[in-house]
Amino acid sequence: MTNTLDHVCLRAHIKYAITCIRCADAHLCPAKSEICSNQLICCGPRDRSAGLRRTAAVALSHELEKLALVGPGPSQWLSQVRRRSSLLSSRLDEKPYTEVEMSYIKQGEEALKKSMSILGEQDGWKVEIMEANGDKVLSKVLPDIGKVFKLEAVVEKPLDNLYGELVDNMEKMGEWNPRVKEVKILQKIGKDTLITHEKATEVPVVGPRDFVNVRCSKRRGSTCILAGMSTRFSGMPEQEGYVRAENGPTCMVLHPVLEDPSKTKLTWLLSIDLKGWLPKTIINQMLSQTQVDFAEYLRNRVTMSSPSLPLC
Repeated sequence: MTNTLDHVCLRAHIKYAITCIRCADAHLCPAKSEICSNQLICCGPRDRSAGLRRTAAVALSHELEKLALVGPGPSQWLSQVRRRSSLLSSRLDEKPYTEVEMSYIKQGEEALKKSMSILGEQDGWKVEIMEANGDKVLSKVLPDIGKVFKLEAVVEKPLDNLYGELVDNMEKMGEWNPRVKEVKILQKIGKDTLITHEKATEVPVVGPRDFVNVRCSKRRGSTCILAGMSTRFSGMPEQEGYVRAENGPTCMVLHPVLEDPSKTKLTWLLSIDLKGWLPKTIINQMLSQTQVDFAEYLRNRVTMSSPSLPLC
C-alpha cells in the first residue's frame, strides 16, 4: 500500500515538474507562450524561467531518490525516468535564446522548409547544362522568387568528407573555390544556426558582391541539409567597394548514393539576386556555370584533403 501511494505521489510530482518546465520554456520562447496556462507558475518575468526549470528538475530528482529508498518498485520504469531526469538536468545550464536569436533560428528553418518544398516539385525544370560526367544544372521560374537553379552531381567521396568542407571548414572555402574571396562566421546560435558574411570575387561583367546569410544545417537519417537565406545583421553593415547581394531560399542536400554509399549525391538549389543593372541572359549563364564549376572545385578539394590509403 505504501509503495502504491509513493508511486502515485511520484507521478503527481513528475506531472507538476513537467508543467514547470513547459511553462519555463514558454517564457524562453515567446512563440510558445500560448501553452502556458498554470497561473501559479507563469506569473513571473521571463528571467525566472531558468530558475523554474532548475527547481523542477531538483524536485524530480529528490522524489526519485525518496522512492528508491522506500523499497522495491517498478525498477525498469524508475530507471527510465531517472535517465530522463539526468538528461533534463544536463540541459539546465544551456543559455536561453534571445528574441533576436530566435528570429534567426526561425529564418533558417523557414529557408530550409521553402528550399525543400521547391526541390520536392519535380515538374517544370529545364536543363541548362549537361556535363559529360553526369553533372547537370536545371532551372525553373517560380512566382515571387524568380529563376532558381538546381545542380545535381555525384562526388566520389563519402558524405562526411563533403560535410566537413561545407560546414566544419566553411571559413576555408576561399582556399579552394576561386569564386569565393572570404567566408566569415559572425555568430553561432545553438548547434544548427549560423550568421555568415561572404565575399565573392569579382568576375567579368559582375563586380564584387557580398552576402550576409543565416544558415541552418540539419541531419535527417543519412541525409544532410544545409539551408540558408539572406538576413540583416547589425554587426555587418554594407561594405565599401561591395554591392550587397541577396540569397533567396537556397540549400544543399547531401546523401549517400544508394548503389555505392562511398559516393555522395549533391543537390544544390540556388536562388540569388545579384542586384544592379545586369543583363538577365548573362547572369543566368554565369550562375549555371558557377554551379558546374563548384562541383569540380569541391571534388578537387575533398580528393586532396582525404587521407591517402596505405598501399598493399
